[in-house]
Amino acid sequence: MKKSVMRGAFMVSAISFGLVALLGANDASAQTYRLMTGPQGGVWVPLGGTLKAMFEKAVSGVTVQTLPGAGIANVKGVEEGKTEFGFGNSISTVDGVAGRAPFDKPTANVCQIANLYPQYFQVVALADAKVAKVEDMKGKAIAVQTRGNTAEAISADILKAHGLSYAAASKVNYMASYNDAAALLKDGHAQIFTLGTTIPAASVMDLATARDITLVPVTDASVAAMKKINAGYVKGIIPANTYPKQTTDVPVIAYSAHFIASCKLPEAQVYAITKAMATHISDMAAVNKAMSNVTVKDMAEDIGVPFHPGAAKYYKEVGALK
Repeated sequence: MKKSVMRGAFMVSAISFGLVALLGANDASAQTYRLMTGPQGGVWVPLGGTLKAMFEKAVSGVTVQTLPGAGIANVKGVEEGKTEFGFGNSISTVDGVAGRAPFDKPTANVCQIANLYPQYFQVVALADAKVAKVEDMKGKAIAVQTRGNTAEAISADILKAHGLSYAAASKVNYMASYNDAAALLKDGHAQIFTLGTTIPAASVMDLATARDITLVPVTDASVAAMKKINAGYVKGIIPANTYPKQTTDVPVIAYSAHFIASCKLPEAQVYAITKAMATHISDMAAVNKAMSNVTVKDMAEDIGVPFHPGAAKYYKEVGALK
């Protein structure tokens, strides 16, 4: 009797072990991954929600937790193992690969998944502040993002390119979100705020409903000076009528937004995730119109950040990467 019981128990254990092993083989990825997005009021938050649903469907057993973040902070987060995925900006991520400031050393755990869309660095001023050019920011109260946000780094760079610094402002407010920065201008506590995102930006549209605003343009000389600071800066155009009462095209500093991941993630999982993104561009475009014309070949463009092996495998299979 005891032998039968023991034999039965052994068989149940063996079957249970076999089921676990089988499930493990098909669902070895049963775990939670983190995805750092961006500040409230920017497009990375809703786009992160879209990718969360996409990834959870593409990889069985994986759940994705979205977290607030910012361009530079996301790169550091991936490098330090605080997140598995994140959005980045080409200019700052390439700085990380090279080990240039604000990074202490070259990143070794940050891999490229996909280029996404162009971003625009926007200097938004209250119309009555009479800020017609970057040099006019001198003596004004400005609102920038917290340290670790790419837009904050660009804010410092654009002042530097014009012989200025934060010391030239009457006050500098470091804000946690674009919405908070816009609110300062609404209330008259600041005259200028800066942001780096797609167009039209929700926070700018919201501000424009309450106050008359001006987009501060850059010149070709400004772009050349910025490129000396970081070769990733390029000239972009915000078309007329993007924002209320904007009657002319406005030249600004532009750069690329992209998606990064830990190089330590399993190749098969990243392959599946990359395939999901590439075959559902329309889902991302539904959240961010800037992606409406993005192709798989655009996603696979080499920007100087090493591709994750899983992403590279997919792009090579579809002929988007050699």
